[in-house]
Amino acid sequence: MELADILAIISGAAVGLVLALIGGGGSILATPALLYVVGVANPHMAIGTSALAVSINAFANLIPHARRGNVKWRCAAVFAGSGIAGAALGASIGKLTDAKILLPLFAVAMIVIGVLMLRPRKSEGDSDVVLNRENAPKLVGYGLAAGAVSGFFGIGGGFLIVPGLIAASGMTMLQAVGSSLFSVGTFGATTAATYALDGLVDWRIAGLFIFGGVVGGVMGAGLAEHLAKQRGMLQRVFAGVVFAVAIYMLYRSFAG
Repeated sequence: MELADILAIISGAAVGLVLALIGGGGSILATPALLYVVGVANPHMAIGTSALAVSINAFANLIPHARRGNVKWRCAAVFAGSGIAGAALGASIGKLTDAKILLPLFAVAMIVIGVLMLRPRKSEGDSDVVLNRENAPKLVGYGLAAGAVSGFFGIGGGFLIVPGLIAASGMTMLQAVGSSLFSVGTFGATTAATYALDGLVDWRIAGLFIFGGVVGGVMGAGLAEHLAKQRGMLQRVFAGVVFAVAIYMLYRSFAG
């Protein structure tokens, strides 16, 4: 096993760990990890590969949430269904965008997401929410927007989806986290398929990254039970990591 393979497993484990701990956000680190840690040279290849890995890891993390009843399936299905069209469109545009432009934009998006993560979130919500005529159009609209951004940057979009689900339906934070993983997996699969058609997925690296992600997810699930009361702290720490990676990406983009 080569060094790049080991680094892919470790990077995947880190992403899976973060996904399990805070219900999203780990995917925003997947592309930078593949570029700067694993050493994938082509930015578009890194995006396509990370999208596949994020999709599989999200579906894996969806299972325990579903068992606990934290997934509002109908709302999640409408959101994800509309987001597929957005993800396909975003991925198509992303592939045509010069990497010199795409990577700085990606870094800026990371900073925006990091800021959103630092904003206080209310845990209250309607735990009995159901799909209806009032929230269905909102779910479609938010789904399209989140899917487009997810596809363009090749990210799962968890921190776009969670607030989108809450704003559209009024569900609780926990339900939004659980339901978001369905969309993260769906968006990632759509983006990965679009990139795979053009040969922009490194299947070997993706497999190793996914393996690491599953292991990290198991570890994260166990840690989450002990660190649940420190959820805010985890978000602040992760936001700090996002800012650091974004600044490094901007440096590499303009210095290189």
